This record gives sequence, structure tokens and C-alpha cells, in this order.
Amino acid sequence: MEKIKLHDKWFKVMIPASRIDAAVNHVAQQLDERYKGRTPIFLGVLNGSFLFLSDLVRKISFDSQVAFVKISSYVGVESSGEVKQQLGIDFDIEGRDIIIVEDIVETGHSMNYLLDYLKQHNPASISICTLFFKPEKFLYDYKIDYTALSIGNEFIVGYGLDYNQLGRNLKDIYVVDE
Repeated sequence: MEKIKLHDKWFKVMIPASRIDAAVNHVAQQLDERYKGRTPIFLGVLNGSFLFLSDLVRKISFDSQVAFVKISSYVGVESSGEVKQQLGIDFDIEGRDIIIVEDIVETGHSMNYLLDYLKQHNPASISICTLFFKPEKFLYDYKIDYTALSIGNEFIVGYGLDYNQLGRNLKDIYVVDE
């Protein structure tokens, strides 16, 4: 099994690229059913969602717009619990359908922060679409509308997710090899 080293940790493949691609296809089909004939705004949460969002919008069949927001709550391999917005929305979303695209939803603190922020701008609807969901760590009662893959509490890297800014470029998902 292929292993890689990022900074001080070794990682091994957990989810191959082919399984990720199949999961992204499935989410795209679900979005096609809901948004055909509409023009939603995909709101990618940087930095981690950029690969997922890129692949996702190439697989859908409806018109859409793409924008990004940057929020963070991570330091190393742990969530700090404190959400900081570094790049916000600089256009009008009132009356628009918003699809938040996230790389991973764990505790839900970042998403809760973003939902509160977006609701102040009166969008027509807000949907949450995530590549990975950790249901065991999730602390809120709002719905995750579209989940590509549910996982346990593993710390993962690859396909946009990083360990201290390394590993985003990996096509597979890797887990810490302890």
C-alpha cells in the first residue's frame, strides 16, 4: 500500500480516486434533479472545496454561478472551535438559490457560522453539499442536504483537504497511518 509523508506524519490510502469520482457523480445527479431549470450559486468554502466544486460543476447539466468564501477553524489536525471569516461574499444573493459546497463537515461550527451569515442576506434557499461528513462529530440539528461520503473520525488529506497546507493535490484520500 502506498504511503506518503506530510510534515511529521505518515499517511496511507483510505479512499481511492475512483470511489470519490463515483460519489461526486451521485451528488451531481441529485443536484440535477432539484435544480434543473434554475440557476443557483455554488458557494465554495475555500480552501478545501476547490477540487470537489470543480469536478461537481463539470458533472451537472444546469446553469449555475460559482463564488467562494473563506472561513477557517483548523490549526494542524484539530479544530480550534473558533470560526474566522477571511473572504466574504461581495455580491447580492437576495432571492437566489445557494448551494454551499464544503470539503468536510465535522462539528458543524463553520457551517453554522456560514448559514447564519447567509440568512441575513435573504436567499431564496440554502442547501449544504459536502464531500465528506462526520456524523459522529456533528453538533447541530440542521440538515446536510447532499453528502458524497460519510466517514468516521479519521483525520484525512487529499482531494483538496490538507495537513498544514500539504496534501491538497493528492487524487486519493489518505488517512494518518499510526
